[in-house]
Amino acid sequence: MKMLIRYSLVALLALVADSSVTTIQDCATRNRFVLVPIPAAAVHHRIQATPRIRNRNGTSENWAGYAVVSNLKAPLSGAVTDVKGTWQVPSVSASDSAYTYSSSWVGIDGYSDGTVEQTGTEHDMTPDGPVYYAWIEMYPKVGYRIHNFPVERGDTISAEVQYVANNRFALTISNLTKNVSFFTIQRTKARRQSAEWIVEAPFSRGTLPLADFETITFSGCTATLSGHTGAINDRSWQADAIDMADADGNVKAQTSSGGGTGFSVNWNHE
Repeated sequence: MKMLIRYSLVALLALVADSSVTTIQDCATRNRFVLVPIPAAAVHHRIQATPRIRNRNGTSENWAGYAVVSNLKAPLSGAVTDVKGTWQVPSVSASDSAYTYSSSWVGIDGYSDGTVEQTGTEHDMTPDGPVYYAWIEMYPKVGYRIHNFPVERGDTISAEVQYVANNRFALTISNLTKNVSFFTIQRTKARRQSAEWIVEAPFSRGTLPLADFETITFSGCTATLSGHTGAINDRSWQADAIDMADADGNVKAQTSSGGGTGFSVNWNHE
């Protein structure tokens, strides 16, 4: 496999040294974090394509989890103003491929349109062991790794994406285990049609092999649509449970039924 690994040490050091890197001051903990651009060769989504890669059988090639919209057949634009969720960073294990990848995130858009406003954690496996980090992305703009933000297996992560006003979004990600938070305001034009809680197989010239995370459990899942806040299965909107599968329909990651304020995603294979 060619070295398209976004957490490559050489690439990371080069990016940290680059003058374009932005430093953010975290108001809550006074820790300094650096937003490091994720290389274009290893973005979360395909360039010039919808973020969720749909399969003919109703599953997704790269997503597992839940999405909620006002109406599955005709999502209402401008409806979503907030999404929240909590998960535990998994312990990833080696599988067939030398390099495997996975992300957990909450976000707005991407289910039925071409943007995603999102923040989450990465949990990848390499021959040298697992790699974890936090990131933000305002797709189709470049994504950023939150350098110096601590992420380790077993940590409890809470995240929120909130629409503020005038095309501005507030992204917050917190490591509750280590009492550290990161907050940023980003600006983009977006339809705000859907809210999501997703485990993803990242994309780099194709969907990358899915890391063996065993089980990732989300809790505290809420969204706000048209001024109403509720759980995934709230009757005010419609929810779609998404399984990740390959083109032949073999399920790679399966989402538990029910929704509510929590659910789990179970890994099956790469």
